[in-house]
Amino acid sequence: MVKLGKVYGNLMVDVRASNIKLRDRAIRIIMCATDASRPDAEEAMNAADGEAKTAIVMLKRHATAEAARLMLGAAQGKVRDTLTD
Repeated sequence: MVKLGKVYGNLMVDVRASNIKLRDRAIRIIMCATDASRPDAEEAMNAADGEAKTAIVMLKRHATAEAARLMLGAAQGKVRDTLTD
């Protein structure tokens, strides 16, 4: 899962919030990965259309959803590679 870019640290970040339970889980993952408040994590999740990886990159890099997706694409979808300078 690490090589596939589905985890960041010890968190499963390749989560698409398609229902209430997954949405809550994804928000908690985003909060843990970024130290963001719940309102900030929810706002990022909404802007990222429910994509936890995108929301994490948005918050860590202070980027838009579009820019975060481009960064993730350049890093083959790996959050760690996207955030490493």
